Amino acid sequence: MAPVERIGLVVHGGKEAALAAAERVRRWAAGHGVPCADIDVWDQRDGHRLDAREEAARAGDPDLIVTVGGDGTFLRGVRVAGAIDALVLGVNVGRVGFLTEVAAADLVDALDAVHRGDIHVDARMTLTMRAARRLEIPAGFEEMLRYGRGPALPSPHVRPGLKSQGGWGVPLDVLALNDIVVEKLARDRQASLAVYVGSKLFASYSADALIVASSTGSTAYSFSAGGPIVSPDLDALVFTPVAPHMVFNRSVVLDKSQCVGILVLEHSGEVAVSVDGQLRGVLHPGDWITVYAAPKRSRLARLAEPDFLGRVRDRFGLVDAAAALADGHPPAFAPDEPLPPDLAHPGPPPAEV
Repeated sequence: MAPVERIGLVVHGGKEAALAAAERVRRWAAGHGVPCADIDVWDQRDGHRLDAREEAARAGDPDLIVTVGGDGTFLRGVRVAGAIDALVLGVNVGRVGFLTEVAAADLVDALDAVHRGDIHVDARMTLTMRAARRLEIPAGFEEMLRYGRGPALPSPHVRPGLKSQGGWGVPLDVLALNDIVVEKLARDRQASLAVYVGSKLFASYSADALIVASSTGSTAYSFSAGGPIVSPDLDALVFTPVAPHMVFNRSVVLDKSQCVGILVLEHSGEVAVSVDGQLRGVLHPGDWITVYAAPKRSRLARLAEPDFLGRVRDRFGLVDAAAALADGHPPAFAPDEPLPPDLAHPGPPPAEV
């Protein structure tokens, strides 16, 4: 891996610890002759924030995006990095920090490792979508909804190199590392939504929201709604209803080759569409979106081989059952002998065509 040539810095400006850590990034960059540009993801033009490609261009198209904050700041950095295929290093000064990689105290060592190429690149599947039409936020909705802090992102553009194709809709230039969510707008009324998998009707839901998450996003909103934890090594889509008014309330895990279509039924209220927690548009009855695996992966810098379940145990504060520990404490499992072939390469061989 080549040394870092330019850094784009995304910082949670509301935290003193983040501001102090960001200054250390700037000092490191200056000491190594690496240009470093701040990316203000809340910057506005004509009353709207810039899209990812514009933000990346203003920063000089960096090859490394460093985020300093929590998971929300990290996702904002991932959005910018996705437009230019940049590497992302997350510095955690947040509360949970499930996605971020390093503590502020280890920041300089982490930057040195990235500069040397002494890292693992964790390539995560992302999501994108098509829609019946270009997504828009109607006048007045932004103030009413108050999604997050600051103004909303601009309406998504058509994805470069693609165009609308009849009934298959408009390919939108969006990328989600975690999830794409369709949720009700009226507090006193659920959304009525039909879900299609592979162009076939699966079920019609009356629910507060429907979440389509990646494996990475399975530990975020989907998990809070009762969805399963899915290893990010498995390229999958996780479809989870939120508070459905029906007997079937389970998540469905789908292969990356499958698409999830969501249609707003005729007499449903309007619904909001959010991408990694950012409002991107409003759907009316008769509108639809299709969520599917994006052609690009997010490239996350890891200082060691990812230990996903160790991170789950640590970040979620999992504890062993007291009743189990009363019967004994589990020892470390690490045999001295080499792995036998059937454990080194489990599962059947690739299917012959």
